[in-house]
Amino acid sequence: MNVRIEEIDGNVVAILEGNLDTAAAAETEKAMSPLNDVEGKDIIIDCTALAYISSAGLRIFLGILQNAQAKGGHVYIKGINDNVRAVFTITGFSNIFEFK
Repeated sequence: MNVRIEEIDGNVVAILEGNLDTAAAAETEKAMSPLNDVEGKDIIIDCTALAYISSAGLRIFLGILQNAQAKGGHVYIKGINDNVRAVFTITGFSNIFEFK
């Protein structure tokens, strides 16, 4: 699992590549922790190259969303494939997150 965080067009973008499963969750959460310090900018989680997400991965996304909302920010999910979208739909996360 690879995570890159970049600033693009005034947004903070986390680009995820690989499988966000339980084994990768701790390392991924640490790599995404800078998103918890974002203020005054939108956060975009780019899942274009994310092949799989487990419940542990969803928990990471939810934590980022809750932290951003507490600061008045927005979190958008971008580029999810059909398999990842199905996980978001089944768990109800498709009703919690905004998609680009």
